[in-house]
Amino acid sequence: MSMSKPQALIEQVRSSVAVELERRHAPTLLADRKAAKAAKHKAKHHKYTKAAFFRYCYYDPAFKFFCEQVLDVDYLPLPEATRAASEVGVQNSSDYVCTPFKHILGDFAEALDLGADILIQFGGPCRLGYYGELQESILRDMGYEFIMMNFARGIELGYIGWAKEVLKTVNPNIDVPHGVVKLKAVAKMIEHLDSLRDFYLANAGFEMERGAFDAAWVSAMDAMRTCLDERDINEAYREAMAAFRAIPLDKPADPIRIGIVGEMFTAIDERSNLGLDHKLVAMGVEVHRMLNFTNRYLRYNEPNLRVGAKDYLTYDMGPTSTLTVAAAKKYAAGGFDGLIHAKSAGCTPEIDCIPVLQKVSEDYSVPVLYLTYDSQTSDTGLDTRLEAFYDMLSMKKEKSK
Repeated sequence: MSMSKPQALIEQVRSSVAVELERRHAPTLLADRKAAKAAKHKAKHHKYTKAAFFRYCYYDPAFKFFCEQVLDVDYLPLPEATRAASEVGVQNSSDYVCTPFKHILGDFAEALDLGADILIQFGGPCRLGYYGELQESILRDMGYEFIMMNFARGIELGYIGWAKEVLKTVNPNIDVPHGVVKLKAVAKMIEHLDSLRDFYLANAGFEMERGAFDAAWVSAMDAMRTCLDERDINEAYREAMAAFRAIPLDKPADPIRIGIVGEMFTAIDERSNLGLDHKLVAMGVEVHRMLNFTNRYLRYNEPNLRVGAKDYLTYDMGPTSTLTVAAAKKYAAGGFDGLIHAKSAGCTPEIDCIPVLQKVSEDYSVPVLYLTYDSQTSDTGLDTRLEAFYDMLSMKKEKSK
């Protein structure tokens, strides 16, 4: 017995060390405890339901976190978009609504077919934010039964009123303090996702090993999808950024730089803009895009932006117009080689921006490529225009040397 106790103590110390090392490198035990705690919380506060967002660029991990950690519902991820799914939205929409409306409607129909019983429509700062009720009406006419969580409802009541109106539509017994903590973590994840994307756009075009950035991006997204709290999110971000910075680059001292501005949905979402990010990166371009969730929602200050572009703006022009003009002026004044203005067909605020962008172009001698997308826009036509724009910028740059 006297010999067994020291041996038992040794084994206990070894186990503690092993667990500590495992936490540092692969916190599987911690993750298991968090998952068990989350399951217990969900069982107490919510019945079994499946919620789905529409497809929107790279924010899927944040949507998943919001559903599982804030609402305490199961998240239903959508598969890669197909032409057939988009056609459902087109066929059941008016010709006069914007292309994002049609994409979202098609996504919602597919989500319901896959078993979702909650649809989440956060819309946007433009008329898209008011389209949720129309989409709900169309889907019900198509024969679907579901709960619609429309972020536009209750916004006039302030944050508390909004929470009661929207969050409790899904879960009348929601744990509000728990949800507030997790909602803060959602904001942090969005900031990190945007930061990672900014680094990707600025550097992926100069990777020495083809596909290295895309592989690192996929790993980063997968890591974000497993996060259960803000600590996990910060750790996933640090590891992803370290992986990005470790990729060898062959980047010239003065690369061609292009700034993307435009309508909120189309300028960011690669399905809507036909992979604009990847097309530019493949050409060896340094890409910048100020327009993202962080800058439009989490840190947005319209009056300050307007002051920075006071030579071109006097009033708030609407949804993302101030950000479009302010970003265009910043890029032009910063010596960027060109600007791309991306919008969906019929987007009135961005149509109003075009004369202002033309003035910025004249004042700073910076070319602007205007891209308008609808459900019939083809890859071939876009490729031709982008290649011609790139060639023009290259020749202009060579002449200036």
